Amino acid sequence: MAMMMMPPEWAPQDWIWIGFPHLAEEWPGWLEPAQEQMAAFASAVADSGQAVRLLVRDAANEARARALVSGKVTLERRVYGDVWLRDTGPLVVTHADGTRSARRFGFNGWGEKYLMPGDLEIGSELARDAGLAVETAAMILEGGAIDGDGTGLVATTEQCLLNPNRNPEMNREEIEAEIAARLGFTRVLWLGDGLVNDHTDGHVDNLARFVAPNRMIVPQATGADDPNAAIYADAAARAKAFGVEVVRIPSPGRIERDGRVEPASYVNFAITSHLVVVPTFGSPHDADGVAAIAALFPDRDTIGLPGEAVLAGGGGFHCASQQMPAARARD
Repeated sequence: MAMMMMPPEWAPQDWIWIGFPHLAEEWPGWLEPAQEQMAAFASAVADSGQAVRLLVRDAANEARARALVSGKVTLERRVYGDVWLRDTGPLVVTHADGTRSARRFGFNGWGEKYLMPGDLEIGSELARDAGLAVETAAMILEGGAIDGDGTGLVATTEQCLLNPNRNPEMNREEIEAEIAARLGFTRVLWLGDGLVNDHTDGHVDNLARFVAPNRMIVPQATGADDPNAAIYADAAARAKAFGVEVVRIPSPGRIERDGRVEPASYVNFAITSHLVVVPTFGSPHDADGVAAIAALFPDRDTIGLPGEAVLAGGGGFHCASQQMPAARARD
């Protein structure tokens, strides 16, 4: 066993943190339905038997959340801006002696685009309150930009990690070395571009995800007007060339809001201890997308939940959540 490793998402979890939407200006016309959809996500995970810590911003936000969620969901009042805890929350690694610690990388609002009060601090606060030592790194990195398979292999995209708005002074090799030193990933699969109009500059958690060691899902274009057809094909080809087993799943197809293509993806599912939650978008491909993912997780239930209002704020269920891996038994 490596000295230190960021466990894959399917590894045992003690709980999951989820952010509850609170900013009307981030969800213009969509705040209430986004809150309802996030509450449904939190409730489904809690009702499946896993602890859920739902972050709420203030008294009014807490009251709104409490009215919507299952009684099994724990609410935590916190100062945060964006709900995307995958990116601002702690990245937890496990060590060879079974202990855990947290990593907090630099965060610059997804390339200086969206920086809100609390987002720089929330990751360290959550980790420390969970009793974890926190190691900080200067390199800009969001959790949604990487996806690991538990063997030392991690996937990312060139569009995000090599973007001049993240770490312009670092080259590919230096980024790989930092990911290895901080998170234990020793092999990096570089995919190309992420989805069209993705606010994050192409996070991998919207494009391709590991579902088992060396096994990755990549969407397949559905329909001649699928805006990401070439991007999906390129990602699948790169993964196969790297030696990764690729499973293709249907994409939602072309999803537009007010005439603008949305980065809608079933790949932004959250893996929890007993349940996989897949966002759906009112697409004719929703049922097939959920079924394709369900087939890859025979050891847990898989459900689709509406996510189009959450997407109006720029992300999905995976983006809004961050798991706390269970402590490992000593080797």
